[in-house]
Parts: sequence; C-alpha cells; structure tokens
Amino acid sequence: MDTFMRNLANEPDEEGFMPAMKVYLLEKNEEEGVRPMVIICPGGGYSCVVENWEGERIAMAYAAAGFHTAVVDYKVAPRDYRQPLRDAAAAVRTCRENAGIWQVDPAKIIICGFSAGGHLAASVSTLWDSAEFFTPEEIGSRICRPDASILCYPVITSGDKAHKDSFVKLIGSDDEGLPEWREMSLEYQVDDQTPPAFLWHTVEDSVVPVENSMYYATALREHHLPFELHIYPRGDHGLSLVTQGLSRTKPMFGRDYGWMKLSIDWINELFGLCQA
Repeated sequence: MDTFMRNLANEPDEEGFMPAMKVYLLEKNEEEGVRPMVIICPGGGYSCVVENWEGERIAMAYAAAGFHTAVVDYKVAPRDYRQPLRDAAAAVRTCRENAGIWQVDPAKIIICGFSAGGHLAASVSTLWDSAEFFTPEEIGSRICRPDASILCYPVITSGDKAHKDSFVKLIGSDDEGLPEWREMSLEYQVDDQTPPAFLWHTVEDSVVPVENSMYYATALREHHLPFELHIYPRGDHGLSLVTQGLSRTKPMFGRDYGWMKLSIDWINELFGLCQA
C-alpha cells in the first residue's frame, strides 16, 4: 500500500492550518484495473477531527475490501462555515483529478462521514452545485460531486432533533434565526442531483438523535433517490466500527451489527461490482 499526504489548499490559513488528506492507495493491479475511492471525514462536532477513532481504522477496513481510501483533516471552528465544505469538496476534486495516476475510477468516488463528519459528507453531497459555495466551472464539470455517500450517525438537522453544538461551532453563532441554520439543515437541501446514500444510526444515540438519519432518508425517498438505512437498537453515539477497543474483530455488543460489510455490499451493488 502506498500512503502519503496531499494538501487540499495552496497555502495554510491565517492560523497556520493546512487542510490535507492522508491517501491510502492499494498496489496497482493491471488485471483488476481502476478501483473505487472512499473519502472519509471523521467527526468531532466541528471543534476537532477525531482521526484516531473514525479515520485510519475505517480506511483500513475499506482498503481490505479492495477500495482506495483517504482521510480528510478539514478546518473546524472558529473558521467560517464554508471552509470545511470547501476542504471536503477539494478532497473529492483531488481524487477525481488524479484518478488516472492513482488508478481510481472517477465515476466511483464515495464520501463517508461520521457524526459532524457525516454532516460534512452530506453537505458535499447536497451543496456541490450551490453557487454560494462553488464556481460555475466546478458546478458545470461536476468535479466536486461525490458519486455516493455513507453517513454514519450523521448530524443532519438544525431543528428540534439537532445536535445544536455542532451547528453553533459550524456557523459561529447560537442565533437559530440566522439563515445559515436552515441552509445547513441538510434534509432541506436534498434535490434530484443528490447522490445515493447508505445510512446507519442507533436508537439509543443520546447525542445525535436517530431522527437525523431518518429525515435525510425521507428526503431522498421524496426525490426517488436510492438509499439504504439501518437502525440498530443498542449503543450510544460514536460507535465507529462497533468493535471492542484493541480487538477490532470482536463486536462491542453480543450481536455483530456489521454495518461495514453491509456498506461494502451496498457499494458493490450500486456500482455493479458484484460477482455473479
């Protein structure tokens, strides 16, 4: 496996932070050809990026399934709310621009996010064609549009079931009357051009209520877009692979929730990669 860092901006911001992604490329295999790419956005409530819990371990799991992967280190508070979206979109664009060199299939780029990172992944999926955030050239070429999303206990809504602190950190204000609060409530941003999604959540999530995933799935349904939604009974927020500590093959609960395998099967089915 070839592992390297790739910057996502031309220069660091005024505080010296350079958004970047760690890329994990599987060895080139001319017989197998190009592979899908899974871009991972760890969570952290837009106050940090918890790469140690929702980054590399997720990348390794998808790499084991035969996908190239990347983990994004994006800007968080107190930076402007447009910045993390631009960082994640830059990751999609960079993977597509380097598809030939990296043996990535440019039509099979999946963005995966956890918690606030799920909000970021869903933001790129719904706002990639917004003139407020992207240039006419970016929108016309569709270069920042993911081909699918995987949303893991995502922050979606700014309404009654919101994780309010994520929105405060993202927008920089607790004034829910600001237009940005509704604009970044992503169940309202789904349209016919939103890519398919795989979602999972738990009923017991006390931080980001399960309704967040349900609202997004409902919006996809209303637009007749493909999606798969799994709601599990047990477990609080931030389950990652739902495995125990150092033993990543042992389920956290007695039952294996198996969302990772289900999402891999979903990707393979969505893109016609299943073997007959």
